Amino acid sequence: MQTINLNGNWSFIRSSNQAYAAERIQGGEEVSLPHTWNAIDGQGGSEHYFRGQCWYQKTLDMTAEQLDKRLYLEIGAAGNIAKVYVNGMLAGESRCGYAMFRVALNPYLKSGENLIAIAVDNGSYSDVFPLMADFTFYGGLYRDVMLLVMEDIHFDVIDGSRDGIYLSQKRIDKASFELGIRGTVVNESVKPAAGKIDIMLQDAEGKVKLEHSLELMVAASEQFSIKSKVDNPVLWDGVDNPYLYTAIVSLSIGNTIYDARTIEIGFRTIELTPDKGMLLNEKAIKLKGVSRHQDYGGVGNAITRAHMEEDMSFISEMGANSIRLAHYQHDDYFYTLCDRHGMLVWAEIPFISIPSSDDSENRNAMEQLEKLIKQAYNHCSIYCWGVQNEITIAVENEHTYAAIQKLAATAKQLDPVRLTAQANIYSVDNDSLIHNFTDLTGYNLYYGWYYGNMEDLGKRLDEFHRAQPNVPVLVSEYGVDTNPMFHSYSPRVKDYSEEYQLIYHHNVIKTIQEREFVTGGYVWNMFDFGSAVRNEGGEKGKNLKGLVTIDRKLKKDAYFLYKAYWSNKPFVYLAGRRFKNRHQALNDITILSNLSRLNVYLNNALIHQTKSAERVTTLNAVSLASGENHFRVEGFDEYGTVYTDDMIVHLVAEQDKRYVHVANENKKHVVNWFEKFDLSNIQEISLQEGYYSTFDTIEELFRNQDARAVFEKFFGQAAEDARFSAMMGVMSIEKMSKISAFNIPKELLSLINKELNVIKKT
Repeated sequence: MQTINLNGNWSFIRSSNQAYAAERIQGGEEVSLPHTWNAIDGQGGSEHYFRGQCWYQKTLDMTAEQLDKRLYLEIGAAGNIAKVYVNGMLAGESRCGYAMFRVALNPYLKSGENLIAIAVDNGSYSDVFPLMADFTFYGGLYRDVMLLVMEDIHFDVIDGSRDGIYLSQKRIDKASFELGIRGTVVNESVKPAAGKIDIMLQDAEGKVKLEHSLELMVAASEQFSIKSKVDNPVLWDGVDNPYLYTAIVSLSIGNTIYDARTIEIGFRTIELTPDKGMLLNEKAIKLKGVSRHQDYGGVGNAITRAHMEEDMSFISEMGANSIRLAHYQHDDYFYTLCDRHGMLVWAEIPFISIPSSDDSENRNAMEQLEKLIKQAYNHCSIYCWGVQNEITIAVENEHTYAAIQKLAATAKQLDPVRLTAQANIYSVDNDSLIHNFTDLTGYNLYYGWYYGNMEDLGKRLDEFHRAQPNVPVLVSEYGVDTNPMFHSYSPRVKDYSEEYQLIYHHNVIKTIQEREFVTGGYVWNMFDFGSAVRNEGGEKGKNLKGLVTIDRKLKKDAYFLYKAYWSNKPFVYLAGRRFKNRHQALNDITILSNLSRLNVYLNNALIHQTKSAERVTTLNAVSLASGENHFRVEGFDEYGTVYTDDMIVHLVAEQDKRYVHVANENKKHVVNWFEKFDLSNIQEISLQEGYYSTFDTIEELFRNQDARAVFEKFFGQAAEDARFSAMMGVMSIEKMSKISAFNIPKELLSLINKELNVIKKT
C-alpha cells in the first residue's frame, strides 16, 4: 500500500451552497490541512462561534495507469459530519466527527482532472454526539487527508478499522503469550487468487522473534486468523519499560508482495480489583493520570504531530503514567506516542451529558464506539473503553441504563479482553444500578470547587467503597480553574489563584494516595482548553483547569506539585514566582521537590537547611526586606549533584490589584438567586395528573406559553449561563435541583409546582 499526503492546496469557503459539490469554489481561500475554521472564535468567549457548513475542494489529476490501482481517500477526521463528493457524485459520508473514515474513489474517478469536494458541518444535530459539553465543537478537516494506492488484492481498508488487521495478546503461562492475528483480505479483481499471509515478529533490536505463514484462496473476500506462541517476551511495563515488538504482516500473490502492515505491539497483562486497584503484569500500580483535550491555543484542534509530541513531553516530564483521552477518539499518532512512552490510556467516546432525544437507540454513540475500538484496537497502551461521561446530567432512568449497558456489551463483543469504564457526575448515588454496567466506575468529583469542601472528597470515596465494595473506582475528573495572573495570601474557592490550585491538588494527591482501593485519578486537565461559551477567571473562551496554559508557554505551580510526587527526575522549584509584588512583610515560601536535602537562601543568607524534606516544604512567616528579595533553593541528590531554582519577589507598600480576580456581576456564580421569592410557609402539594409540574422537561414546559412564563419567572437569571442552555430541552426542573450550580431549595420546588400544577396540558 502506498500513501500519498493530500494536506496541501485546498480551497475553502464558509457556505451551505450545495452547488459546490460539483462546481469550483469562487471567492474562497487556500488552506492547508489540518484546518479548523474555529481556531480563533472557538477560544474567543462567545456561544455564537461559527457552527455550520463549509466546503473544502481539491483537484486530483489521474492517469489511466493510476486508475488501474485501487484508490481510497482517507480522512483523518472531519468535525462533526461530512459528505465527500467526487466529480459531483456522493462517494461517502461520516457522522463520527472524531474518527477516521475512508471512501472508495474508483467508481467516481476519470482520467485527467477530478474534483474532490467535501462538505463539513459542525452544526447542532440531535442525533450526532456530542450534543452538549463544556468544550468547543471545532469544525473542519482537522487531521491528515491521504490517498491510499493499492493493488486489486489487499487487506480490507473499509471495514471500519485502521489496519485491516487486529493483533491480540493473551498470557498462556508465566513464560509465554499467545499472539493472535486476524483480518480480511479483499479481492477486487475478476478471478480468485491463491495467496499467502506471512507474519514476522521482531524485537526492539530488530531480531526475529517468530515467523508464521498461512496460505489462503481469495475469491471476493476471505477472513484469516492465526495464533502463535511467543516465548519469554520482554513485557510492556508502562513508563518503567514500554518495550514494543514490531509485527510485519504481508500478503503475497506468487512471489509478489501485494500489501503489508507494520504494527507495534506490547505484551502485558492488566487486572482490576476492588481492593487493590490495578495490577499491571501482576504488580500493583496506582494510576497517576491526567486528562487531555486535543486543542492548542490559536490552533484549535488542527494540531500537528509536533504539537502532540510537545504534549507528551509535558506529561512525561511530570511523571504521569496514565492519560484519559477525553472525551472522544484522538489522533492515532497520539495513541502511538502513549504506546511508546508507557502511558496507560482510558479511551472513550463523546456519549456525554445528554442522550439523544430523537434517537432512542443512540445509534451514533454506538457507531462512534465501534470505530474507536476498531481503529485503536492495536494500541497496547489502551486498557479500557469509556462508554459514557456524565450522561445522567439530564436524566437517570431505565432508558439511560439500557444505553450504557448496550454500549458496554458492544465493547466486550468487539474486544473481550479490555476493560469497560464510565465517568459519572457526582450526583449519581453510591447505590445506583449504573455501577453494575462497566468493569470500572469513575466519578468526576469537584469537592472544593463546584460544591462542598476539599475534605469531602475522601469521605465520598470511603462512602462509595462501603456501599459498593466489589466495584473498582477511580476519580475520573478533578480540578479547579486557575489563572496564573491571580494570587492570594488567603486562597479560597473561586479566587482563581495559583495558590488555591496548589492547595486543592495537594489534598487530592494525598486523598488518592492514602486509599489503596482507589485505582487512581485523572487531573482535569493537563492543559487549559477551548470552551467557547466560557467567561470565567478573567479569561474568555477557555476552561482554565489545566496545569499548563493553552498555549503551552506556562506551567502553573501545581504542575510542579505533581512532578514532586510523581517524577523520579531530580528537581527543585520555588512556588509563587508570579506573585512577584508582595504587600505583606511576612510570607510563607513553598518549595516543591523530590529531593530530601535542601538549602534555602534569601538574599544570599542561608535561612533553612534540611536533610528530610517532604515533597512540599513550606517556610512560614519569612520576613522580606523592602524592595527586591532574591530566593534561591539548592537540592542535592544521593550523589551530591546540585539542583537549583531562583525566584525574585518585591516587598511593596500596597496590594497589587492585578492579582485579584474581579467577578463579573452579570456572570456571578448562581448562589441564593432565589432569595427574591417568599419561601416561608411553603408546603408540598399533591400533584394533579394532566397538569404541568417540575417533573416535566423544560422542552415540554416551553410548548405552553403559560408554563414557559412560570419557568422564566423563576429561572430567567439562573439559566443565563450558556453552558446550561443546551441541556434545558431534555432536563426537568426536578433534575436541575440535583445539580449544585442551580442551588434550588426544596421549598422553591414546591412553590414552582404550586404555580405549574394549575396549568392544564393540552
